[in-house]
Amino acid sequence: MEKDLILTAIKKTGVVAVIRADNEEQAYKITDACLEGGISSLEITFTVPRAHNIIESLDKKYGNDILLGAGTVLDPETARIAILSGAKYIVSPYLNTDMIKLCNRYQVPTMPGVMTIKEVVEAMEAGADILKIFPGGVFGPKIIKDIKGPLPQAQLMPTGGVSIDNVQEWIKAGAVAVGVGSSLTKGAKTGDYDLVTKMAKEFIKKVKIARG
Repeated sequence: MEKDLILTAIKKTGVVAVIRADNEEQAYKITDACLEGGISSLEITFTVPRAHNIIESLDKKYGNDILLGAGTVLDPETARIAILSGAKYIVSPYLNTDMIKLCNRYQVPTMPGVMTIKEVVEAMEAGADILKIFPGGVFGPKIIKDIKGPLPQAQLMPTGGVSIDNVQEWIKAGAVAVGVGSSLTKGAKTGDYDLVTKMAKEFIKKVKIARG
């Protein structure tokens, strides 16, 4: 899938599921639950053991039915492994310009973590596609408006601190999408995947309402 199509699809849904699965089976179940709830953008974090194997398995099973990304990517080497395993976009908790350069070489969207105006400008100059406001819970939705004041062209996606109670605030503040982890997938810890589907539907619903 081409880079522009991937970015458009992520923004259209407005929610990226951040998955920290214990194994491939759990990753499959969370993926199925999210898909049933309307979320097709899924980020497998590299804090998960053998994350690249899980990404490869999910890519083979679902193909273009999901927008599969890799998260918690800290360096270009890991980014390349993720891309070769099937990741369609790369997410990092911080700004690493070498990683952005590598991803741009292969036309893979990047979402580096930023928090300050300086980091936002540096990330955009380096060629980042969407800027991950992380950890979002430190300042809350207000930081989106504060950043977009001087930098209205910034494409911002908060992760960390996004919940079903404040997701509309983030979207109304100007976020192009939100990254959601435990508040979405918490049901998986007890095997309640119906709850994951229910939460996915709620997040999608609230994003639509916020967008009017």
